Amino acid sequence: MSRTYALILFVISVPLCVGGAYLVRLGGSPYYLVAGGMTALGALGIWLRKTEGALLYLALLLLTLPWALWEAGLDGWALMARLLAPIVLGLPLLIPAVRRPLQPLSHWGRRWTGRPVMIGICALTLVLGGIALAVRPADPFDPMYQTGMFEGPIPPLPRTGHDAQDADWLHYGGDAGGTRFSRLDQITPANVGMLREAWRVRIGPTSGLEATPIKVGQTLYVCNAYNDVIALDAETGRQRWRFNAGVKLDAVPYTVCRGVAYYKAPQVTGECAERILTNTIDARLIALDARTGRPCSTFGHNGQVALVAGLSPEHTDFYAVTSAPTLVRGKVVLGGWVSDGMQWGEPAGVVRAFDAVTGELAWAWDIGRPDRQTLPPPGENYTHSTPNAWAPFSADETLGLVYVPTGNPAVDYFGGYRRPFDEKFGSSVTAIDAQSGKTRWTFQTVHHDLWDWDNASQPTLIELPTARGVRPALIQPTKRGELFVLDRLTGKPLKPVQERPVPQGGIVPGERLSPTQPFSVGMPSFRGPDLTEKSMWGVTPIDQLWCRIRFREARYEGTATPPGFRPTIAYPGFNGGMDWGSVSVDPIRHLLFVNSNRVPNYDRIVTRDDAARERLIFGKKHGALNAPQFNTPYVAIIKVFMSPLAIPCNQPPYGMLAAVDIRSGKLVWSQPFGTAREAGPLGLRSKLPFTIGTPNNGGSLVTGSGLLFIGATQDSAFRAIEAGTGKLLWQANLGAGGQATPVTYISPKSGRQFVAIAAGGNPILGSVLGDYVVAYTLGK
Repeated sequence: MSRTYALILFVISVPLCVGGAYLVRLGGSPYYLVAGGMTALGALGIWLRKTEGALLYLALLLLTLPWALWEAGLDGWALMARLLAPIVLGLPLLIPAVRRPLQPLSHWGRRWTGRPVMIGICALTLVLGGIALAVRPADPFDPMYQTGMFEGPIPPLPRTGHDAQDADWLHYGGDAGGTRFSRLDQITPANVGMLREAWRVRIGPTSGLEATPIKVGQTLYVCNAYNDVIALDAETGRQRWRFNAGVKLDAVPYTVCRGVAYYKAPQVTGECAERILTNTIDARLIALDARTGRPCSTFGHNGQVALVAGLSPEHTDFYAVTSAPTLVRGKVVLGGWVSDGMQWGEPAGVVRAFDAVTGELAWAWDIGRPDRQTLPPPGENYTHSTPNAWAPFSADETLGLVYVPTGNPAVDYFGGYRRPFDEKFGSSVTAIDAQSGKTRWTFQTVHHDLWDWDNASQPTLIELPTARGVRPALIQPTKRGELFVLDRLTGKPLKPVQERPVPQGGIVPGERLSPTQPFSVGMPSFRGPDLTEKSMWGVTPIDQLWCRIRFREARYEGTATPPGFRPTIAYPGFNGGMDWGSVSVDPIRHLLFVNSNRVPNYDRIVTRDDAARERLIFGKKHGALNAPQFNTPYVAIIKVFMSPLAIPCNQPPYGMLAAVDIRSGKLVWSQPFGTAREAGPLGLRSKLPFTIGTPNNGGSLVTGSGLLFIGATQDSAFRAIEAGTGKLLWQANLGAGGQATPVTYISPKSGRQFVAIAAGGNPILGSVLGDYVVAYTLGK
């Protein structure tokens, strides 16, 4: 058995030696080369049945401790990656069948393994470990703390009460401004532990359910991934009606619906006086009678408007509408999602407004034709390849403005063909006049975006106390992790923004770069600390070594390192930072709640000829999501920076949850968000209950009693958190990933407060899939 063990040690030593030597050549840590050599020599000694071989491996363990402390400090997950596997690999030395065949030590060996000497070596190891902790270089600064920590107690919430409108959830974001705040306060920090599941329904299909229901009166309205609309009794979950959208799945790029909209039409009685508006992934806008679910016959053509009108007809299968429509000034306003990285010549990213009663086009915001707000004349189309606006919008009914977050122009990872209007409006937030469709202002969050850092989050509208009085403000969360706070009248920053230099050079022929990017320095940034070789992670030393090598092979000079022929690391990756879940706000205590991601991408640009040789133009290869970028010279290979064990290469946490005092811009609290229960190497679900901070998608809800409700994580948990402190007060297992935003309401039948969330999981996130809508209320 000792020789079997020796063979195992030798096999493990080979990649450590070879990979360690390569890492040293790249300028990396020599530890793995040393560890590989000591493991190989230890294996040889054990094979020859010499006790010195076992002692050599034990010496490696003693050497590893101070090295691990120097690199990782006292970070538990970082230490685990460096210490656990070597220790486990040494445990067979305690087995008699392994130890017994080893020959007694030579005279020299006995001299150096006597008890006093061994005690001295162990003591020296501990001393070296202490020195390593004392002299280790500081970790890269986390910009989450750039504005400092909020000092002083969070004021208690006053009992403000609520009116009849507070009993409903009338908009995707709770209100038209997307605060995700409810004044309801039946469920409190004192009694939230008594929450019980009230009902659970399945609405199909199990392909990812990300919808936020709306609640009007006694009815909850929700859409599934195929755009079917389902009306549920708010008290019992019983289905009242269901509309089958009849989506043609073979002609859609993406199956998701994140919400519907409600509109009470003035001066309309009878059929469709109250209506549900929904847009579909096969490019239709549909109006339904809120009472019966039947299409509104006077809206468009038999209740539907074709959204392909005006788009270039040859590639409408690249176009889908996934976010809930926005209602403002009697108009339903929507954008559209266009497939990432497909080709120069993709459908337009036009934003359109339709009369909410008749379905007639009111205006079109086509940035390539700012002088024209109508449908293009015959033979023409809306301007192709413009930045699309797929995220949820916000609206200010009083100001008559709709706030539109935009993505980057086609083709995402090559900007050589972009036009001046693409450069102006790409990856921006823009205020559009709801009456005319004219631009009021625009603020750009990424200049010349080459990282797929489109603005996926709904802008959040608040009233912000400032030294000049209360200002109407807009908060734009970004995939970059920056939080921009703007005056929503003018688009000017209310919190300081600095243009800072970013990495230059290393780009492909025909590309160009912005010399600077905007950084919101008056708010915490959730982009995470800069990556280093030491922040590479793995379950074992071998996959950690693999990640270190890949890191050293790539170009990474901090945030906004541009893509090129050499592999580059984009951090944050295309999932953010902050994604479509956006943020929630307590407008009474001026607290902002942010869930964010810390997972990088590993990107490479190749010529079209090289891509053809590597068979990379279509589909996936080795986990890469390839962007073919047709009609350009280049293909982009975009993938999450993962180890061969299918876990992120950077060390945890991968997801964070935080609270920010908006007035001061200071961080109130932050913590890793999500456990390892549904995560593990090779996609296995470890069931480990330890908090690690997982990738997350979905939003939060904050209540008038000081509770933050959120799903979003990979671990299928739905949590209630004390908003002022971050303390976990209650959680439940949804049975599937809660990649959605919860809602809360009062049921008129019982007068009880409910909290509901869709639980459908997310295939990309790797969470458990389902098709549930689940509601909770206080148990009796």
